[in-house]
Amino acid sequence: MDHRAIGVFDSGLGGLTVVKELHKILPNENIVYLGDTGRVPYGSRSRETIIKYAMEDIAFLKSRDVKMIVAACGTVSSTLPREISDHLGVPYADVVRPSAQEACRLTKQGRVGVVGTSASIRSNSYGRTISSLRPEVQVFGNACPLLVHVVENGLVQPDNQIARLSVEMYLKPLIEEKIDTLILGCTHYPILYDIFDDLLNHEVALIDPGKCTARYVKDVLTAQGMLSDRKELGSTDYNVTDQVSGFEQTASLFLGEPVNGSLNRVELV
Repeated sequence: MDHRAIGVFDSGLGGLTVVKELHKILPNENIVYLGDTGRVPYGSRSRETIIKYAMEDIAFLKSRDVKMIVAACGTVSSTLPREISDHLGVPYADVVRPSAQEACRLTKQGRVGVVGTSASIRSNSYGRTISSLRPEVQVFGNACPLLVHVVENGLVQPDNQIARLSVEMYLKPLIEEKIDTLILGCTHYPILYDIFDDLLNHEVALIDPGKCTARYVKDVLTAQGMLSDRKELGSTDYNVTDQVSGFEQTASLFLGEPVNGSLNRVELV
């Protein structure tokens, strides 16, 4: 058993969709969350800058003595090299492999779409991972640079025309490819789940990386005997790198519930 917290980080608040799922399936675990809101989004940055930012995020979580690190960010998950993530001294999880595994399980026609940030799509990380699991599956990606801003600004209602037009624009080339499965390859995108589902006429299997990653985290901690055996509910410590005002309102959107935990503004070094 291990009572230390699980560390989760993202470039902004989208990673809270992973925290939301961890709360559901591992309610007795403590969590330390870091949202690098002062530098969001990462998706338009260079590879070198993304790696630099990710290492600073990881260093913060390691300073809090976490037992596992979760990159709840599609951009970091697609960019951070294995030679780094494999040598952190604690188990590491990203959102790519769990989502790719689920896509391989669900696709019936072998035509998988991926939406993500520009950096995620440029890296072809989902395509390479899916090919390693099921070489016959075809993967079609499309970068959606506007959607992080749409979500961060709260334009997420199913009937919001800005959100609907943005999603529709990005889905068009994937619909033309006749995909039967779609990976929402950025942790912000599940907030727009209903819009994606509606525009796809409820005919395409949608993959939420938060759910897939939370299940993977539970599997890893279980296999390594690192689950906490505490009986009471765990606590969540929220940390951001920009102003904390407005955090609770926005965060509750991602969490699907009111924020319950400490909130701090931190400086990364």
